Amino acid sequence: MKNFPLYMQELIQSIENLKQSEIKEVIDSRLGEFSEAGKKDINHIFKELCFCVMTANCGAEKCLEVHEGVDQGFLTFNEEELSQKFKDLGYRFPNVRAQYIVENRAKIEHLKTMIHSEEPEEELRKWVVKNIKGLGYKEASHFLRNIGYKNYAIVDRHILDVLDTHSLIEKPKSMSKGKYLQIEEILKELGTELKLNMAELDLYLWYMETGKVLK
Repeated sequence: MKNFPLYMQELIQSIENLKQSEIKEVIDSRLGEFSEAGKKDINHIFKELCFCVMTANCGAEKCLEVHEGVDQGFLTFNEEELSQKFKDLGYRFPNVRAQYIVENRAKIEHLKTMIHSEEPEEELRKWVVKNIKGLGYKEASHFLRNIGYKNYAIVDRHILDVLDTHSLIEKPKSMSKGKYLQIEEILKELGTELKLNMAELDLYLWYMETGKVLK
């Protein structure tokens, strides 16, 4: 191990231990699901995008439940119908997220073109942030990770908590683009030491904080 500070060495050792445990198989399986999702048709990929629009400031498990309940409605409901379905399922932000999703539906073909282009991954993320309503850097990274891109981690409150606990960062009160990218660089350094890509590291860190491996 490089001459990292003790607090970083402790985190590295904790993740190395997880890599030798049964949770590695669970994480590898989930990453395989992400890769398969990215090979599916654009309608399936758009539904994955809708999930990531939903998760901003809303718990992942509740969003999974609601996402499954809406299903094809992400492709067919008008804004009023989608908002009502969200309300029926107990989703926290029914109106504004329904608006975002219906507006984003008009960009499906452009999204398909971008995903299948040879655009560098970072340019793809910038395009998603700029053009998809409801997705900032965290949610755009989440979406791309969930369709098989491996160079993104989702810097959410769980990841921030782990990094703060191990003194790698001081948990920010708000998250600007610059702060997000700065924390991402810390994660890249950590991933390099652990020989993990960002998608793998994200799932290990999320498991450390929550005891779960979700999408």
